[in-house]
Amino acid sequence: MADLTLDVARKILDAALAKGLEKKLKPLVITILDARGAVKVTAAQDGTSLMRAEIAHGKAYGALAMGMGSRALFQRAQEQAYFIDAVNTLAQGRMVPVPGGVLILNGSTLLGAVGVSGDTSDNDEACAVAGIEAAGLKANAG
Repeated sequence: MADLTLDVARKILDAALAKGLEKKLKPLVITILDARGAVKVTAAQDGTSLMRAEIAHGKAYGALAMGMGSRALFQRAQEQAYFIDAVNTLAQGRMVPVPGGVLILNGSTLLGAVGVSGDTSDNDEACAVAGIEAAGLKANAG
């Protein structure tokens, strides 16, 4: 598989949502981007707060733009705040450098990224990873 298909994106989405239900998390928004950064699918569970879609997109976008899961971006923001701030300025504020943005890999081929928002960052990340792995792909959370 060289590209992220809509069918695979839906499998990732469904499994990520199922993980959130299993863990009894707060309502989630999940956004899946392909390797070009185009939205393949976004879904919001009932009851999500207003900015969750933008945050989920920002987590996925940041991971994809920087080529590392957003957990690594979070770590980098703590160590090099000026760098992450400068990059986010270049990105017009579209990056959200906290856990929950996870790269989707097929072997060493980058297919896209998943961003999840709604619960704690660690729980958001766990749902993204579960979705990616359920689709038989490799997750890189950073």
